[in-house]
Amino acid sequence: MRGIGFAQPGGPEVLTLGEHPEPQAGAGECLIRVVASGVNRPDVLQRKGLYPPPPGISLLPGLEVAGFIESGDADALQAAGLSVGDAVCALVAGGGYAERCMAPIAQCLPVPEGWSLVEAAGLPETCFTVWSNLFDQGGLRAGDRVLIHGGSSGIGVSAIQLAKAFGAQVWVTVGHADKTKACLALGADGAINYREQDFVAEGLRATQGQGFDLILDMVAGPYIARDQQVLAEEGRLLVIAVQGGTKAELDAGTLLRKRQRISGNTLRSRPAAFKAAIAAQLRAKVWPLLAQGAVRPVIHRVWPAAQAAEAHRELEAGAHVGKLVLSWQGD
Repeated sequence: MRGIGFAQPGGPEVLTLGEHPEPQAGAGECLIRVVASGVNRPDVLQRKGLYPPPPGISLLPGLEVAGFIESGDADALQAAGLSVGDAVCALVAGGGYAERCMAPIAQCLPVPEGWSLVEAAGLPETCFTVWSNLFDQGGLRAGDRVLIHGGSSGIGVSAIQLAKAFGAQVWVTVGHADKTKACLALGADGAINYREQDFVAEGLRATQGQGFDLILDMVAGPYIARDQQVLAEEGRLLVIAVQGGTKAELDAGTLLRKRQRISGNTLRSRPAAFKAAIAAQLRAKVWPLLAQGAVRPVIHRVWPAAQAAEAHRELEAGAHVGKLVLSWQGD
């Protein structure tokens, strides 16, 4: 089969289309004929040699796919209500940049009604991440005040819509006026341009000095101390990436006085049972919203799979709003 890999870590140019062994599905697994693959920042880190796949996982990048089930564990498929030929999207730990991808059946979800396979390819990584953090760890409730850093990212556009769908008030940080407009159009209550405004001062002003109940932070580094300043009493700070660096200052006095909670979370290395539980919650609580149009796809651009390097360049440039997707159709 064709797949996108790299011989040595490096820049986008190391990504090449080549022939690779087709994966074999084992117990509890299925083989998906991939139509589209989502592009995510962890793929960039893997390409740079900074985020290797867990042991036993394909060396090819790619954490989410959409396509058709070609084969798999018949009993597990039946138990999941799936069949060979079904259109699904799936969260995987690697190997998504290929024409065939092995996926745990418990991490496969039907393509939502009204969504294309290309649109569905951008769902798993973002929905699993947002649900695991804002809802499972953060305990989001109707009326909560939520701040989402990187509001125009793939994670951000999903977080805005899901938080709003469950009754939260949502603010975002962005770096451009066009991104402000995009986030407001998706339902955000407010947007703070971090290049021109201090998100601490603006956040406190927007919340009448109360601060945010939840902050979803993919920056970390110097943001952590500032997050604490704008986090409400008993607020929850959810760190999901470290684009700003791994070292941060923590104000332990503020942590104690305001009874703040800080948590970190990555999905890739978590046990299959953990991801299966999230998938079940998504299917029950989020997938109906997708079918109803309460949450809609935001695809910035679709690249032919052979141009994965260009997709990585665009992702790293940071000018996109929503998801970048690789297409295997006609490539």
